[in-house]
Amino acid sequence: MINLIALCRDANAIGIAGHIKPDGDCIGSALSLWQFLKKVYPDKKIDVWLEKPAALYDFLPGVKEIVADGAETDYDLFFVLDSVAERIGAAKEYYDRAKKKVNIDHHVTNPGEGDEYYVDPEASSTSELIYRLIKKADPDGTFMDAALAETLYLGIIQDCGVFQYSNTSPETLRIGAELISYGFDFSKLIDTTFYEKSYVQNKLLGFALSNSKVGLDGEFIYSIVTREDMDRLGATDQDFEGIVNQLRYTRGVKAAALIHQTKDGKYKVSLRSSGEVDVSKVALSFGGGGHVRAAGCTLSGNGEEMADMLEKELKKQIK
Repeated sequence: MINLIALCRDANAIGIAGHIKPDGDCIGSALSLWQFLKKVYPDKKIDVWLEKPAALYDFLPGVKEIVADGAETDYDLFFVLDSVAERIGAAKEYYDRAKKKVNIDHHVTNPGEGDEYYVDPEASSTSELIYRLIKKADPDGTFMDAALAETLYLGIIQDCGVFQYSNTSPETLRIGAELISYGFDFSKLIDTTFYEKSYVQNKLLGFALSNSKVGLDGEFIYSIVTREDMDRLGATDQDFEGIVNQLRYTRGVKAAALIHQTKDGKYKVSLRSSGEVDVSKVALSFGGGGHVRAAGCTLSGNGEEMADMLEKELKKQIK
């Protein structure tokens, strides 16, 4: 396990980045690390690089501090969280120039990179790993407060499905119990960031479900959403959260895919499985990555042709 204090002590400029199209764990881990380091080192320059999170995350401390351009900043230390450096978008050039590089992640497809790395595929989330590092750096909890605890809790629940997915360990539950002891309204947090959907999101969910198709004798389900469909529904790229999970809940299904078109015409593929299929291997075969039960990649071409490609790879895993 890396040592945050030893890493940051002599660094005057610190960068923190997560992957493009950040999810709740990516946002939670990046902002919780930022919050902690700003408490310990208030005079250091510490920047968070993320694409703008969905509005539902606006309450988190640090959201307004997210940068889109570091100008001529040369960082002494740069953290890549919940990802590999190739997927951090505009931050990549600043990462490349940084004097020291650190990678923290829990994806099984990440071999670890940089000068130091902390990768644990058994962890529920990257936010859980950040909690461990903070606990090691601050064993007495001097710098922990309700806001930091809430940010860590948010990241954890987003990747373990509020403690219902198989990546939830006894340690994950113990960490969750400790975090809610700081007194934030965890019930409201779960409702607003995990279950609550906008009217447009519910329309998009209905469309995805009603237009879904099955393959592999009912063991694979997928839904394709084009840019035209999104425009008709008034949906954006940030409205797809949770839809692929709902597809996966179909009885008899071992794997699900949500395939939606992005602004550049390519298709983002989100994969989920019941655990009987390793979708990380499927995603990896197309240049993506992830976990056994949750993974993703980006494809180009015709939607149905892409679904056929995915089905062929899934068939190998099911066999």
